[in-house]
Amino acid sequence: MRPRLKLFFGDDQQTAAPPEMSMNLAEFTRILKTAIEWDSTWLQDFSNDTVQISADLYEILSMYSHMRPSA
Repeated sequence: MRPRLKLFFGDDQQTAAPPEMSMNLAEFTRILKTAIEWDSTWLQDFSNDTVQISADLYEILSMYSHMRPSA
């Protein structure tokens, strides 16, 4: 696995917070779908990152994950 770059400022060794960005959900899912289909290794680099989503999307995703697939 490739090491991650960390920025250090002086002796306190505080890392700079990454900028927050916004992206259309359709574009985000299209990119993820393609990366999953191609088994892109960069997905593993971000597998432990936290993603912030809206409360209503969280509720829908939670419900959807508990549904049984239809036959």
